[in-house]
Amino acid sequence: MVIIDTSAWVEFFRRDGETLIKLTVKGLLDAFEGALCGPVEMEFLGGARPNEMKAIQRWFDIMPYLKNDQKIWRKAAENYSKVRASGHTIPWNDILIATIAKENEAVVYAHDKHFTIMAKILKFRLYQGGYNGMFNPDY
Repeated sequence: MVIIDTSAWVEFFRRDGETLIKLTVKGLLDAFEGALCGPVEMEFLGGARPNEMKAIQRWFDIMPYLKNDQKIWRKAAENYSKVRASGHTIPWNDILIATIAKENEAVVYAHDKHFTIMAKILKFRLYQGGYNGMFNPDY
């Protein structure tokens, strides 16, 4: 499973979004490998225009959903401290997404420099799409 971060969803739904990101998200969805988690859903839907909500929710309704519980929140707090101790200030929501990915043995696809920084510190994997955004089974 690959958690598609808000940063990739923004490009996917943006009319003039980056083509490779759009193709990569579509490749994940076509392969049924894209996953959703609460922080991404809240962040993306919270910023969506009211007239776009139903279309976005239709996509989200058919995706696997990686849940989180109290254990995840506590682990995210530990990870937040670890990232800060390494000299980086990262939004807590990004750290929560990374923690959910790590605890569920998922990979993250993001167009956000914070995830590149966190991947090195927290030891989780980032997804790299295949040729022209096609699904890469070796993620």
